[in-house]
Amino acid sequence: MKRLLISSFFALIVLTGFAQPKYGVASVPDEKMREIFEEVKTPYKYGIVLPQPDAGRLVDSPTIFRKGGNWYMTYIIFDGKGYETWLAKSDDLLSWTTLGKLLSFSDKDWDATQKAGYVALIDTEWGGLYEAEKYRNRYWLSYLGGSEKGYEAGRLGVGIASTNDLTKPQEATRLPQPVLSAVDEDARWYDNKTIYKSLVIRDKAKKTGYPFVMYYNAKGEKPDAEGKGFENIAMAVSSDMTHWKRYGQQPLITRKTGICGDAQIAKIGDLYVMFYFGAFWKPGAFERFAASYDLVNWTDWTGDDLIAPSEAYDKTYAHKPWVIKWNGVVYHFYNAVGDKGRVITVATSKDLGHSALGR
Repeated sequence: MKRLLISSFFALIVLTGFAQPKYGVASVPDEKMREIFEEVKTPYKYGIVLPQPDAGRLVDSPTIFRKGGNWYMTYIIFDGKGYETWLAKSDDLLSWTTLGKLLSFSDKDWDATQKAGYVALIDTEWGGLYEAEKYRNRYWLSYLGGSEKGYEAGRLGVGIASTNDLTKPQEATRLPQPVLSAVDEDARWYDNKTIYKSLVIRDKAKKTGYPFVMYYNAKGEKPDAEGKGFENIAMAVSSDMTHWKRYGQQPLITRKTGICGDAQIAKIGDLYVMFYFGAFWKPGAFERFAASYDLVNWTDWTGDDLIAPSEAYDKTYAHKPWVIKWNGVVYHFYNAVGDKGRVITVATSKDLGHSALGR
């Protein structure tokens, strides 16, 4: 009888989809993955919403949040020297006005010439409020930091900054040292060369055992079959936003070649969906997704790309996602590289016309 009860318990877990790591986590069924694809797909490319400010400065990596009835976008500008973090504002998600900087170049320190920031603790509920949550009465950002000049140059790491107001272009306060670095004592084989973009979310259910979870992409010293380095998506956790430790011994998403990077998390029903981009494990750069019941074990979508190059403005790369649903419309913001340089564009689930800034 005892054995029968235990067997019934495990059967119930599998049938209801709530299997936990200690019992063997269920993968997401194919039909559920197809449902997610149909929910999030955006076949209509609206076009450019944030162009390069000039020929010498490139824009990159949108993060979208809402506050006080307005939308805000943080993004980064590369000027040939390094990254700074900028802020823009919109009332309709399509027309954006630049406000100014949140993270700027400095004269010294470990992050002097690289400060590529991403707003933390944004509401992940699909079709939700998309507001950034305060912690200890502050708003938070994680950022890619480094001191060497050039595009993603040198040994980069993850920094943490905070501010009392994310809607104003004022300099955020940074911690003096990186919270994750390739030279940490607990560095893994997949992140012991350099660490790139990060995303921090609140794990209210503490499925990981911690209230704060960071997804980051990183490169290790281990090469692929052709002797080249590759990027993976990995995970770290924290109890206080300032002290972080790696979670697990393996990356969450990897092809062991090319790039898997720039995760964004949305909670759709009982599933967590990770939007991310892939590159070079097939031609170009393109948008993908994976799904999970527990934030740790991910089932990768094997079907069509969410976004792939198809227009002159994204013919080289279509990558680095931020995806939201608002008033019944899905907006998929991404970084496009093509005949307009490096710009931020959006695709939608409904035909909203075309951007006056170009296609």
